[in-house]
Amino acid sequence: MASLASAFPILPGKIEQWKHFSQEIAGPRHSVHEASRKRLGITREVAYLQQTPQGDLAVVYIEAANISRVFEGFASSQEPFDVWFREQVKQIHGLDFSEPQSGPLPEAFVDWRAS
Repeated sequence: MASLASAFPILPGKIEQWKHFSQEIAGPRHSVHEASRKRLGITREVAYLQQTPQGDLAVVYIEAANISRVFEGFASSQEPFDVWFREQVKQIHGLDFSEPQSGPLPEAFVDWRAS
C-alpha cells in the first residue's frame, strides 16, 4: 500500500468554507464520499487543519494501492460528488485537479513503523 501526505494552503478568507466542506464530507455527503474513495482506490484519507503564522494549511494523508491512479481519477471523474469536490478544492485552495499538475508527487523521506 502506498501513501501520500501533502499540505495544501487554504486561501485567505476561506477557512470557514474549508471547515464547512469538511463537515459536509463527514456528514451529509459521507456515503457519496465513501463511494468516491472506493472508486478511486483510496483505503484511508485523513485531513488535518494546521494553523500557522504564515497561513492555514490542510494537511492531507491518503493510502491507496496506486497514488497516481487516485489523482488521475480526481482529474477525470464526472461523478457528481467528484465534480463538487474538485470545485471546492479549486475555490478553497486554488488548485484545479482537472488540470495536469506540474512537478512530482511528494516524496517520503522517513517512513517508520513499529515492528
